[in-house]
Amino acid sequence: MPRSSHRHPVARPLIGTRIRERRLSLGRRQTEVARRAAISAAYLNLIEHNRRPVGEELLTRLAEALEIDATELASDREEALVGALREAAARAADQPGAPVELDQIAEFAARFPGWASALAGATRRADAMERRLIALSDRMTRDPYLLATLHEVQSAVTALRSTASILAETPEIEPEWRDRFHANLDSDSQRLSRTAQSLVAYLDSFEDEAVPMSPREEVEAWIAAGQPEPAEAAELVSDAARVMAQDLLATQARDRAALPDAALAAAVDEAGEAADDPALIAARLGRPLDLVLRRLGMLRPGPWTQAGLVVCDGSGATLFRHAAPGFELPRPGEGCALWPLFEALAQPQLPVARLIETTNGNRFAAWAVAERLLPMGFDGPALSRAQMLIRPAMSRDTRPPLAVGPACRICPRPTCPARHEPSILGPV
Repeated sequence: MPRSSHRHPVARPLIGTRIRERRLSLGRRQTEVARRAAISAAYLNLIEHNRRPVGEELLTRLAEALEIDATELASDREEALVGALREAAARAADQPGAPVELDQIAEFAARFPGWASALAGATRRADAMERRLIALSDRMTRDPYLLATLHEVQSAVTALRSTASILAETPEIEPEWRDRFHANLDSDSQRLSRTAQSLVAYLDSFEDEAVPMSPREEVEAWIAAGQPEPAEAAELVSDAARVMAQDLLATQARDRAALPDAALAAAVDEAGEAADDPALIAARLGRPLDLVLRRLGMLRPGPWTQAGLVVCDGSGATLFRHAAPGFELPRPGEGCALWPLFEALAQPQLPVARLIETTNGNRFAAWAVAERLLPMGFDGPALSRAQMLIRPAMSRDTRPPLAVGPACRICPRPTCPARHEPSILGPV
């Protein structure tokens, strides 16, 4: 029997690979190292293939046999590297070519740490460049101030060119008109200079990506900060943002009156394992599922601490967005057509439950349902509202995942059946 210690096992997944690499670098056989560590060669073989945990006492003996410090063998410095490699593998999953050997990532990181670090670094730089490209593309195509400034530059250049052409093509011109054209040249050139300086200064400010670009983004920043009251907080600069925030607070107050915090929290506590299912909570409370989804996404009791919530109207315009950890939301007004939120919108009153996987490989459980509203009575049109509750998926969730993205314009999935426009991140 091998005399390994089972007290405080070292459960790091790469320790066996590090032991094997150290042994090979010394040119020693398994039998020799196993004899010095007082274990069998077969047991050492299992350890080297990361199939057995290593207790502290056995780790010390192995370190002595391999002439290395035990803390070096037990170091977890590769864990972050393995995580980065998994992200790189997730990004490459939809690209043409041979599939990535996910089960070999840990061994690759341990055997070739230099190459693994280079690959992880390249992936991080590519991610940063993509995020920068997306931010710049958004501002270049949607920023009203930028568009107005560029229009002003074009207008000044056109005026200068027109005046200069008249002067160049008219050799004899009355002094009064010549002076007037010269004055126009001076005025337009100064206007162009001022506008160009403002444009350059504004483009330099592109490094500051924390400035809200619209009232909707102001409100979302306010939501992310925890909705500090009153809504006239400093974060809400524009009047439109304050009005939107007040409307949101009124809606939440109505939901809270229909389902108080204490009643929802008590129902979640009493539900036990059923607390993971919003439909069972709704049945226990006797409340509509859409109301329970919104309240779980706002109160986040018990197992819903990391829940996120997205609410939209019948046009798909978002009314409320709070992201779950790791679930990256696109710009307001954008989204993936495959989100369960929009699936529910297409089939009102029918609940949708999906396991979804984002482009970075993160998986989430999502529940969505749409409702019909009659704010103008039976004589008016029926309006729709859909809500999607999302939460990081449990490890026991084995449903086939649905691959979703943020929005077509910034989604790297080339073969998505719901794509409606090319991606700026590369050919599709």
